[in-house]
Amino acid sequence: MKEVHAETTENGGASIKEKSFFREFFEWIVCFFIAFVIAVLVRYFLFTPTLVSQTSMIPTILDGERVLINRTTRTFKLPLYRGDIVTFEKPAYTVDGLGTYNDAANFWEFLKHDVLEISKISYIKRVIGVGKDHVEIKNGNVYVNGQKLSEVYLNGIETPITGDYYDIDVPEGYIFVMGDNRSGSSDSREFGCIPLEKVEGRVKYRIWPLSRFGKIDAN
Repeated sequence: MKEVHAETTENGGASIKEKSFFREFFEWIVCFFIAFVIAVLVRYFLFTPTLVSQTSMIPTILDGERVLINRTTRTFKLPLYRGDIVTFEKPAYTVDGLGTYNDAANFWEFLKHDVLEISKISYIKRVIGVGKDHVEIKNGNVYVNGQKLSEVYLNGIETPITGDYYDIDVPEGYIFVMGDNRSGSSDSREFGCIPLEKVEGRVKYRIWPLSRFGKIDAN
């Protein structure tokens, strides 16, 4: 009886160990999944570190630098102001001076494109005009509502007319944006005004390189 009892205990112990292994493995999978979901939610609703792979914001932001996108601007529908630096999705095409987009075909397309941002093309630019503003470019300068815009961040660089939208009224719910590198930026001069719902967030901080770490001057 003792031998039988000992054999039963040994097999039972192996079974317990096997169950413990799979239980622990499952718990790790659940932990990784929860961590992934939290990371996605933080990235979508709060903050996103991102690499700038454009030269359109030189000299304010250089190609290859990393900045922090503050998503709370979109999450809580906070107002945008002239001089703000923002990121937004590149328009698919333009209709009557307004950047226009293709809607996601289904939930998975929305998840892939808008949440995970796979294959999504985003731009980083500066807000020049907001809803109800009249923006006009003439003689190398920008005028908003008839007043010459003070743009100290340009260091004297002139603003050329590079597209059809150099004299435009910005509708309510839209913004007019341009890059600080005025001769090397594809922006609202070419594709028109951007709807607020396509703004991903406001950029205020540079996180890389460390030699330029800190707040980015908006004006």
